[in-house]
Amino acid sequence: MLNYIWGGMILIGIVYGSLTGHMAEVTNAALDSTREAVNLCITMIGVMALWMGLMEIAEKAGLIDKWTKAISPFVSFMFPDIPKEHMARKYISANIIANVLGLGWACTPAGLKAMEELAKLEAERGNSEYLQRKGGDRRKRTASREMCVFLILNISSLQLIPVNMIAYRQQYGSADPARIIVPAIVATAVSTLAAVVFCKMIGGKRRG
Repeated sequence: MLNYIWGGMILIGIVYGSLTGHMAEVTNAALDSTREAVNLCITMIGVMALWMGLMEIAEKAGLIDKWTKAISPFVSFMFPDIPKEHMARKYISANIIANVLGLGWACTPAGLKAMEELAKLEAERGNSEYLQRKGGDRRKRTASREMCVFLILNISSLQLIPVNMIAYRQQYGSADPARIIVPAIVATAVSTLAAVVFCKMIGGKRRG
């Protein structure tokens, strides 16, 4: 759907530019945008490499394990039906930690692994919506409650350091790129609180 939306917007811009005699401006804007996109990608690669390196150091130093234990009560509160020793909890915790630190790209692998483990958990429970066939497994047709809760938390995640936004602001000449930190903490704290309340309300209704 997004491909159609963006494709339509580009097509409308080109048609409008040709009809109003501004094709030269459209062409220049397209070339300038491609140059900016490449520069931004290079900048973000450096930022991502820096924070991924710091995350690796934190993991080797045992900080990730300590943080995982620290947020274990929150994970248990949000996912009461996941066994404490299940691998899904580890990947969910890693994803939450990366999100809180503002490492949106770094949390993707952990998020995908968490979804895989949650799917396995549903299969282990004997969920009837999983159909076993020779030569492989067919995916579950609908997401489980845990999958939905995890996705909502992932989208609304609290961020203490919005790394990506700071990098974007610096790239486009902001006088104080880090000024976004406090507003980002407030906004993501509110969104996370709303997500927690929503998930618990929906979970309570389902159990009822």
